[in-house]
Amino acid sequence: MEVPAQDLPARVRIHEVGPRDGLQNEKVTVPTAVKAEFVHRLADAGLTTIEATSFVHPTWVPQLADAAELYPLVRELHDRRGVALPVLVPNERGLDRALALGARRLAVFASVTESFARANLNRTVDESLAMFAPVVARAKSGAHGPVHVRGYLSMCFGDPWEGPVSVARVVRVGKALLEMGCDELSLGDTIGVATPGHVLALLAELNEEGVPTDRIGVHFHDTYGQALANTLAALQHGVTTVDASAGGLGGCPFAQSATGNLATEDLVWMLTGLGIETGVDLGRLTATSRWMADRLGRPSPSRTVRALTGSPADPPPEDPTGRTDPESPTGPTDPKEQQS
Repeated sequence: MEVPAQDLPARVRIHEVGPRDGLQNEKVTVPTAVKAEFVHRLADAGLTTIEATSFVHPTWVPQLADAAELYPLVRELHDRRGVALPVLVPNERGLDRALALGARRLAVFASVTESFARANLNRTVDESLAMFAPVVARAKSGAHGPVHVRGYLSMCFGDPWEGPVSVARVVRVGKALLEMGCDELSLGDTIGVATPGHVLALLAELNEEGVPTDRIGVHFHDTYGQALANTLAALQHGVTTVDASAGGLGGCPFAQSATGNLATEDLVWMLTGLGIETGVDLGRLTATSRWMADRLGRPSPSRTVRALTGSPADPPPEDPTGRTDPESPTGPTDPKEQQS
């Protein structure tokens, strides 16, 4: 049931990260054709920003080694339907590869903390910023037409090696990315330790330091079950761009405590209930996540997907007779039952 709340945005743009951030940590290689169909299905569900892949060296993220093969299979979504297809570019070589294939929405990935910068980029924070500067400058030079660049900030709230992260550290790196030419920031709660008060404090300090809210997106992980609460806090502050991953897929290969992303279905369910427009067809989106879960060979971690499709959280246990457990909950299969 839709019950709007006061002082919330009328519309939210969901930045779908499932094909990139969601799949990057999968151990078994997902076929390129399956990834392409995943992107197309997400677009058919109404998502207008879908992060397709990463032009990172395959040694670092083997799952995304097929970026050059994948992007041409999905590019028509941008060319014919206007779907934004951001790709991650870690350096100038990645930039060249992405631009040559026609990518015009790019992202760089910076760490707020020294430990994660070393683990993820094998550089200090300042060295990584120096590496990104020519990437962003070339992207924004105009030589390839309009190019939008997003600056990801990881470990904005806590770091598995360093502990809590101060607001000031996040603001410093965020401002540096904007000053080099990034169009927007995505504030990443990489290990899922953020709480609403911390989110509001960071957003307020960014505003105080001259960063407008309309250039900020949020990216929450659900490690401690706080992703939706943190998202609501951000919406109350005026944020209108929220990252999410279809089916709750995700994790980070360089931070083992980084569990799944906020599930896009869970986000859409909440936003719909609040009367906030997204343009997303929840039924089609849920079917897409169920389809991908079948190909990955395990149930979706999204609570909304499980509720609307009758999927168990885990495969039901077997009793000694070989039958599945008749007491294993599956949830209602009719979405209308969720309205009570």
